[in-house]
Amino acid sequence: MVHIPITPQGDAEPAVVRDIQHYMRPGLLQLPSLPPLSLYVHLPWCLKKCPYCDFNSHEFRAGASTGAEVPEQRYIDALMADLEAALPLVWGRSVHSIFIGGGTPSLFSPAAIDRLIGDIRARLRLEPDCEITMEANPGTFEKDRFRAFRAAGVTRLSVGVQSFNDQHLKALGRVHDRAQAMAAVEEAAASFDTFNLDIMYALPGQTLPELEQDLQTALAFKPPHISIYHLTIEPNTYFAKFPPAIPEDDQAYAMLDRITEMTGQAGMARYEISAYAQPGHQCFHNTNYWQFGDYLGIGAGAHSKLSFAHRVVRQVRFRDPARYMDNALAGHAVAQDDEVRRADLPFEYMLNALRLRKGFALQDFMARTGLPLTAIAKGLEVAERKGLIERDMAHVRPTERGFDFLSDLQELFLAD
Repeated sequence: MVHIPITPQGDAEPAVVRDIQHYMRPGLLQLPSLPPLSLYVHLPWCLKKCPYCDFNSHEFRAGASTGAEVPEQRYIDALMADLEAALPLVWGRSVHSIFIGGGTPSLFSPAAIDRLIGDIRARLRLEPDCEITMEANPGTFEKDRFRAFRAAGVTRLSVGVQSFNDQHLKALGRVHDRAQAMAAVEEAAASFDTFNLDIMYALPGQTLPELEQDLQTALAFKPPHISIYHLTIEPNTYFAKFPPAIPEDDQAYAMLDRITEMTGQAGMARYEISAYAQPGHQCFHNTNYWQFGDYLGIGAGAHSKLSFAHRVVRQVRFRDPARYMDNALAGHAVAQDDEVRRADLPFEYMLNALRLRKGFALQDFMARTGLPLTAIAKGLEVAERKGLIERDMAHVRPTERGFDFLSDLQELFLAD
């Protein structure tokens, strides 16, 4: 559903291995407490690379002609080696959510997912109500497969439908059709108490009535949660080289207004810029991202953001799956390890927190960044003057205008 963006890069040498004392040394920040911790697990393979996708995903051609299979066991061995090497950085902390993303994680067998979750439980302390989400695509769907993932310990499925229109699915390069999408959603609804549908809009050639039809079909399943994304043309994708004709901005805005209207009529609240949920079904894992919580990312190309008493650190694992497995099994999965500059923390915080409809508490800004409120005073003043936020002595939230011009709002907090 949500991946933290991965900056395109070549896999260089492993980052310098640092022990916990390096992260605990004195520094410029003063964090009074540590935020909730989540775990992100990246399974990088998919059946086919979609032309709009800029995630770290890799086509996997299986079948009789190749004799190849996804290297499930070796990859999970690498994930566990990666996790064990990272344990000192999160020692004593509980994990509130796990997100198994990709790629297409549902390419992995239920037995492999069962092993993965069991191996994680053996190494980390999970909260009793730990949310365990897994992404799945209708193109990898088969009867009772989702039920088997539930039995393996997955509590929440995120189904990458994107559209229920065969013409648009073909334009997006998806490997499933409308019928497979419908069957997969039915199975998800029958197997899980809560699940998410990923839908895209402003698709090549899409009209407003076609968008309405997609949403009507989705809402007929009474999904607890829908993530809805505007199709964007990202660099280094097939669509960047061969751009399709997509709706103009005015038409896309009209589509978004209709989405918000129709989901609202179905009892769903827009709690984040791209997320709509029934009461009690907000995704904790993604909300933890937006609230500038911590996450440990394991797997090829995975990102981590970890807080310590005097600093915030970001890490990136090796992107190439084969290289990742070799390095992780040798104890060197981390390709980049950088401390976030004090001057960059206000923008990094706002890049996340302002995505939430309810905004953020000023106290939380200080707790998550270790900075005083003076660090954002100027940006808040300008944002309020432009009508992009409303605030009181304790809280800041984006206005409707702020939500519509979110990038402009966030940029007010860039370092000089």
